[in-house]
Amino acid sequence: MRKIREVLRLRLGHQASVRDIAAACRIGRTTVNEYVHRAEAAGLGWPLGEDLSDKDLEGLLFPPRRKVGEPPRPLPDWSHVRTELLRKGVTLLLVWLEYKAVSPDGYGYSRFAEMYAAWEKATGLRMLQRHKAGEKLFVDWAGLKMKIVCPKTGEITEASVFVSAMGASQYLFAKAYESEQLKCWLGAHADAFEFYGVLPEVVVPDNLRTGIDKSCRYEPVLNPSYADLARFYEVAVIPARVAKPRDKSKVENGVQQVERWVLAPLRDRTFFSIEEANEALAAKIAEVNERMMKGPGLSRRQLFEKEDRPAMRPLPPCRYAYAEWKRCKVAPDYHVEVDAHLYSVPFTLVGKHVDVRSSVSTVEVFHSGKRVASHLRSLARRGPTTIREHMPEGHQRQAEWTPQRIERWAGTIGPNAAAFVGAALGSRVHPEQAFRTCMGVISLSKRFGKERLDAACAKACAIGSLSYKSVKSILDKNLDAAPAVGELPALPSHCNVRGGNYYAGGTPCAK
Repeated sequence: MRKIREVLRLRLGHQASVRDIAAACRIGRTTVNEYVHRAEAAGLGWPLGEDLSDKDLEGLLFPPRRKVGEPPRPLPDWSHVRTELLRKGVTLLLVWLEYKAVSPDGYGYSRFAEMYAAWEKATGLRMLQRHKAGEKLFVDWAGLKMKIVCPKTGEITEASVFVSAMGASQYLFAKAYESEQLKCWLGAHADAFEFYGVLPEVVVPDNLRTGIDKSCRYEPVLNPSYADLARFYEVAVIPARVAKPRDKSKVENGVQQVERWVLAPLRDRTFFSIEEANEALAAKIAEVNERMMKGPGLSRRQLFEKEDRPAMRPLPPCRYAYAEWKRCKVAPDYHVEVDAHLYSVPFTLVGKHVDVRSSVSTVEVFHSGKRVASHLRSLARRGPTTIREHMPEGHQRQAEWTPQRIERWAGTIGPNAAAFVGAALGSRVHPEQAFRTCMGVISLSKRFGKERLDAACAKACAIGSLSYKSVKSILDKNLDAAPAVGELPALPSHCNVRGGNYYAGGTPCAK
């Protein structure tokens, strides 16, 4: 269902071509057309309603259909198709539309393209790639790294260099990063978009583990955070095929240019920070982009300003904020864990799997493509962040208990009971640890009365035993009526009672 939403976003909201959508989502073009036609027939537009769940969307797009027989399908003349494709401006989609106009019961576009690709492969021909202005941005990590020397310890670390190249103008961008991890990978994309000042339609990466969770010729699985960046900038990510360097020949050439004319000349320089290395990189990249190219007779920068920039979209008003995604199962306490902190979700989702998006400032929880919870990010490593509406009704009533409310309740019994409760709450690391003790003591007033309970609390405070069992024992043994320790009568004078003088070596008592 996620692919259906992505198809509708790219087609209805972004007006992307069917071929690019099929490549981005790794599904057949006929499938793309079917999704779009079904959405149009259902009267859907983009964006979809926030309350539209995956189940409702599936019901709108795939109503019960009636059984019909398949009509015969005429086979196209592949030689004629190849001849037409050699003409300027003619595309395979246009040839297929003309074929369908003559043979309405013919093959769909996906099967048509597959059959032509198989026929073309048998002829031994190779298609020449033509890049539209502003359409594709090719990205990759360079093979060479830059050495960074720590000025304090002299330790040498290696910085990875991110390289991107526009498909039409070959306009280059390069920047060094601490590593090739996901955070640097996504940050490099955002930096590249800001360098160009405009957005492409398609980003073409390699099948690296950072951006692609599962490499597959037909259905590669993007990292959720990488897909999130693509949605934010409204670009399609089409990974190159495995072991097919021609799919990203532009960036392969760009990496070669960066290694040859940027990194190699800087090989003997010593850099003490990544910022210093990036300043040198920027100066060298500017030289490469200003160098005249033999073919067009223009520099990369001039070609970019002339062809790519006018065809590209402006940047969004704010920069992409890095966020990580994880799959969680809602625990019985209706919370999910992110970095050792618990965040609540509606209790009805207990036992179900949800997608959690965590950024620097927020934690969002999604179920079936719909956001069900949003929290401010907590820096605490322990403890929960709970929204009252996420709790069952019984738990909501229990959560209303506070130390102040318990102290007020104890004050209705007597001052000694209030003093006992205050002392018990203050003796624990967290006041909630004493809630049950205090509520148990307060409940004894129903059995023994408020006056006796208040007196028993005074006894417990006097002996320093702030527990429910002590108060109950005092009441059970009627010790609340006994005089306090300070009220006991003085011992009578007796010769068998030895005083301090005896132990100090004084006069013994008389016999």
